[in-house]
Amino acid sequence: MEVNQAKQEHLLALKVMRLTKPTLFTNMPVSCEDRDLPGDLFDQLMREDPSTIKGAEILMLGEMLTLPQNFGNIFLGETFSSYISVHNDSNQVVKDILVKADLQTSSQRLNLSASNSAVAELKPECCIDDVIHHEVKEIGTHILVCAVSYTTHYGEKLYFRKFFKFQVLKPLDVKTKFYNAETDEVFLEAQIQNITTSPMFMEKVSLEPSMMYNVTELNTVTDTDDGGESTFGKMSYLQPMDTRQYLYCLKPKPEYAEKAGVIKGVTVIGKLDIVWKTNLGERGRLQTSQLQRMAPGYGDIRLSLEMIPDTVNLEEPFDIICKITNCSERTMDLVLEMCNTRSIHWCGVSGRQLGKLSPAAFLSLPLTLLSSVQGLQSISGLRLTDTFLKRTYEYDDVAQVCVVCPFTSNES
Repeated sequence: MEVNQAKQEHLLALKVMRLTKPTLFTNMPVSCEDRDLPGDLFDQLMREDPSTIKGAEILMLGEMLTLPQNFGNIFLGETFSSYISVHNDSNQVVKDILVKADLQTSSQRLNLSASNSAVAELKPECCIDDVIHHEVKEIGTHILVCAVSYTTHYGEKLYFRKFFKFQVLKPLDVKTKFYNAETDEVFLEAQIQNITTSPMFMEKVSLEPSMMYNVTELNTVTDTDDGGESTFGKMSYLQPMDTRQYLYCLKPKPEYAEKAGVIKGVTVIGKLDIVWKTNLGERGRLQTSQLQRMAPGYGDIRLSLEMIPDTVNLEEPFDIICKITNCSERTMDLVLEMCNTRSIHWCGVSGRQLGKLSPAAFLSLPLTLLSSVQGLQSISGLRLTDTFLKRTYEYDDVAQVCVVCPFTSNES
């Protein structure tokens, strides 16, 4: 913390101190074997040291607490607390004392004073005390401006200020990735790294979705009786420079799920809410800005699968259900063509008239097909044609299905 002293001598003295929790006292244990020259001298000195733990003198951590010797680091999301004291060092009674504390950041100036009213008088050797708190929401340079105005015994009005400069550091590095599923689901992967020099207890990492989505957290193991255990274990500590990945699944709310045009254009997904604790329970909280994804390019018409079996038998027909959605702003008159591939063979009449489909409307279409090749096969060969504009849309690799042979050989 940098302090700029006022040049003029004043009757009042201003002192500012940051309030922070103490740290555990650490010592450097020194020991040796009994056959060495000092014998048990080092062990005896450690047992007599009041800062060591009785019965565990060789541990570096002791039973005592250490008051902070310097300003320390302030991280984004933590609460900055400061003690302000104005003391009357003179032998005169000072009147109309007004103490004001402002915090200047790179973008704004905030008033942190608990009261803006003046104190009527301050007798010699008396003081005015105040404690201010502020949740830090910006990184970079911050300046605490403390101003004191007062009136002397002779009616002279005086004024002075002091500036306390400090840096706010970034505690976490947050990276996000979006994955658009075949359905309207969106998967968010949040990568969080602790870039401080001390471990953190991750109290909460949650996603607050936008108004069009519901969110499901995929960070617990759900096969336990007590409702699920975290994938990171019971002790949710994040060591310095360690990284964790959190996964979330977002699904459109029912009232928006059927509006393909609306969901298609949604880019705002929500924001992350991260709460952690550091040494001795000091709490910090960060909320990201609104996370945005690239809108999926479905084109004018979208074809997806509502139902498909995981495994089918070789050369045996199986059923699927296709969902065809009009993502454009015009009505379409659709014709479905089914083209066989090397492994996929469609059952039924190709060139079927599907009729008119209004904007944002959809239809579910059951289809039957079979595979002539074993293994993992892609569902391909579907073609939609809009007869109004004479425009054709081809769909390959719509989904995949595992084809197995139902016959097994028992020959030895």
